[in-house]
Amino acid sequence: MTADAIGIRTATFDDRDAMSSIINAAFAIETFLEGTRTDDARLTHMMETGTFLVAEDSSKRIVASVYTEIRGNHGYLGVLAVDPACQGKGLGRRMVIEVEDYCRRRGCVAIDLTVLSLRTDLPPLYRKLGYVETGTEEFTTSRRLREGAECHCILMSKAL
Repeated sequence: MTADAIGIRTATFDDRDAMSSIINAAFAIETFLEGTRTDDARLTHMMETGTFLVAEDSSKRIVASVYTEIRGNHGYLGVLAVDPACQGKGLGRRMVIEVEDYCRRRGCVAIDLTVLSLRTDLPPLYRKLGYVETGTEEFTTSRRLREGAECHCILMSKAL
C-alpha cells in the first residue's frame, strides 16, 4: 500500500466505528492521558461542527482520518490518525495535504493546529510540512493527565 493508492473522501456518520477504532489505536501512544481518545459521542459532536476526511485502501477499509474545521479565513487541522499498521508510508503527510487543499478551496489563507507538548515527536514532523510555532496555551481537555505529568498546547500554523 502506498499513500498514492489510497482514496480520500468526506466521512459520514456511518464511518464513526471504524474511525473511532483507528483514532484510539493511533493515539494509544499518549499514555500520559487517561482513557481513550474518542468515542461515538465525541465524533458525532465534531462531525456536527466540522468535517472528517478519511482514507480508504483498495478494499474500502478506512486506514486514516483527519478532522478539519473552517474558522473564518483559517482552517483547523486536528485528530490526525493513521492505522498503526499503515504508518510510515506517507499517509499522514497525504492527509495533511488533503486538509490543506480542502481549506484552500474554501478560501482559507492559513491552517492552524495544536499539539500537546508531551508529544515531542510531532512539532518536528509538522515543521517539515511547513508549519511554524505561533504560541502556547494552557492544556484543557475532558481527559485527565496522569499524575505528575505537566503539559501545554503548542500552537502551529502554516500559510496557504
